[in-house]
Amino acid sequence: MHRDIKPANMMYDPQTDTLKVTDFGIARLTDSSKTKTGMVLGTPSYMSPEQLAGKKIEGRSDLFSLGVSLYQMLCGRLPFEGESMAQLMFKIANEPPTEILSVNPDVPPRLRAFLLHALAKNPDERFQTGEEFAGALRATLSTPADAGKVDIQL
Repeated sequence: MHRDIKPANMMYDPQTDTLKVTDFGIARLTDSSKTKTGMVLGTPSYMSPEQLAGKKIEGRSDLFSLGVSLYQMLCGRLPFEGESMAQLMFKIANEPPTEILSVNPDVPPRLRAFLLHALAKNPDERFQTGEEFAGALRATLSTPADAGKVDIQL
């Protein structure tokens, strides 16, 4: 687990077409004996509901954060925003993300559905593995009706 997935901790190399995750300063081992619950670490705007609640987290929390990052790259703003930390945390934990089509109406329906799945409040309702997340994203972006419509802001 990384615990702080966000655009600032990702580097894209266009020459090799690879994305690298950086800054493992707060990453933890997945061994439950080495993980503390009740401790909140990371950047709040990108945190999963369970991470904000200080619950024990696992890889699905990072996938939520990756969904937040993708949402932001698609429309230039975060899916959850608040005027205070308390308001932001409440929205992440309890409210759906801002409707992406109200911010970027060019997002294809399948990509919108992908993001809603990635940003599900309950980890059991999200993508369960990075492989599942990546496969679903590839399938979504390779849909002929959606091809060429997506402008990701790097």
